[in-house]
Amino acid sequence: MDFSGYRQWMIDLFFRYVSMDTQSSEESGSFPSTEKQKVFAEKLAADLRQMGLQEVSVDEHGYVMATLPGTAGPEVPVIGFIAHMDTSPDVSGKDVHPVLHENYDGRDIHLAGPPETVIRVDENPDLAGKVGETIVTSDGRTLLGADNKAGIVEILTAIRYLMDHPEIPRGKIRLAFTPDEEVGRGTEHFDISKFGARYAYTVDGETAGQIDNETFCADTVTLVFRGINVHPGYAKGKMVNAIKVAAEFLNRLPQESLSPETTEGREGYVHPNSVTGSVEETTIKLLIRDFEVEGLKEKEEFLRRIAEEAVAKFPGASFDLAVQESYRNMRYKLEEDPRVVEFAMEAVRRAGLEPQLNAIRGGTDGARLSYAGLLTPNIFTGGHNFHSRQEWISVEDMLKAAEVIVHLAQIWAEKSRR
Repeated sequence: MDFSGYRQWMIDLFFRYVSMDTQSSEESGSFPSTEKQKVFAEKLAADLRQMGLQEVSVDEHGYVMATLPGTAGPEVPVIGFIAHMDTSPDVSGKDVHPVLHENYDGRDIHLAGPPETVIRVDENPDLAGKVGETIVTSDGRTLLGADNKAGIVEILTAIRYLMDHPEIPRGKIRLAFTPDEEVGRGTEHFDISKFGARYAYTVDGETAGQIDNETFCADTVTLVFRGINVHPGYAKGKMVNAIKVAAEFLNRLPQESLSPETTEGREGYVHPNSVTGSVEETTIKLLIRDFEVEGLKEKEEFLRRIAEEAVAKFPGASFDLAVQESYRNMRYKLEEDPRVVEFAMEAVRRAGLEPQLNAIRGGTDGARLSYAGLLTPNIFTGGHNFHSRQEWISVEDMLKAAEVIVHLAQIWAEKSRR
């Protein structure tokens, strides 16, 4: 497939989209969390209509959906492609000025700022393979917004290619562009029945060739330590300080392991996320992560055991432990129909890349959708250093992501008609 004729169109669209501020907010109680996401949603919907897509809609929550009719028979399942419209609230997304670094020379990339921002080769090993390519960054004052404007643009580039090449067999394709993913609410009002896809793919990953088929399993543990409060002037032999009991518990957590700051790869962790309280009652919330449910349960039992040990040092103290399920590894659901990942890997191969299955040390909209009945692994965008002023992406990787999407549509049509 030759995408060279779509290169400039894709770049122009990407520049236009990243220049629009769509940051979500963790403080807002509304949905979407910022009104500017709805402004972008309306603009995106207008672009979809102009492209000639059908059933374009923006609902009251800001979700944008659209349809590309199929060219194959009804036996081909409806496939969906999803990307999120918001950018991270961690770094400013206002007044983004994207910069093209054409024919990249392999050296550190210095951005003007202020302050000066440097994308260092020794901190970005993937840059070594991008010599001669075109790199896109911000001007150093903001994030770029490739997370996830790149995913949106890659989907639209693929759709335009499919519209220009009706000879490529495809089933019906549904598109969805969602708000508030960056603040963990991207699927809160997502209507799976309205979307109408049998399988879907989020286009929100990083390194070219990667297919994300796993996430953490996640729970939140709430520990409430209870003491006995007495006037401190007359407290001898009577007071039991719940703050000190909680401190004893925290001190029993491993210092060199089992924490976010000491783990990587497939290692899980326990993470004390907040502490609030008083002499009478102190509460600790902990985030528990592991790629296996069994590992999650082991960590929760470990916390119960050291809580019992901490309380035992303070006669009269007590504790309650409650576990709230957050999400589960999407691999468990994706294994129910392996084709959804296998076809993605074949699409990557057809695009001339080596597929790599990747486990995300976090959760995704795809995990939540998979457990809601819509199997949804994640496809790479080619972006790097998301949520930072050092964010960068290769134009060539963006074109490869678009090509993978086209191959996926074709593969589902080919395999379903046999």
